Amino acid sequence: MVRLFRVILPVTGIDRAAAFYASLLDMPGTRVSGGRHYFDCGGTILACFDPRGDGDDWDATPNPDHIYFAVDDLEAIHQRARSLNCRELDEAIRVQPWGERSFYATDPWGNRICFVQEGTCFTGRATS
Repeated sequence: MVRLFRVILPVTGIDRAAAFYASLLDMPGTRVSGGRHYFDCGGTILACFDPRGDGDDWDATPNPDHIYFAVDDLEAIHQRARSLNCRELDEAIRVQPWGERSFYATDPWGNRICFVQEGTCFTGRATS
């Protein structure tokens, strides 16, 4: 069995990143080191990571592509995203051609994120 258990989200300024994602995800998360703040997203950890906060001598760079979140209340998270300082944010929730009901955003550190309504997630697997 293979299970994805942690996804790194590179940031600078761990306190600001922890506050941003705590507000966006509506959960406090847990500080696990000077440069890491973890959010349990259904068994997979979203790890905000600031290398300088952990004493490393290099800066974080954004992930090259989107991280996708499945959520129960897409409207609520979209509203929270609107109140935060996203670099980019879809103005409206849309139904994608592949059937997902979602919106896309870019966090303040340049990481691209997408939120999808649970039950509409496209996995490429046949449904029964």
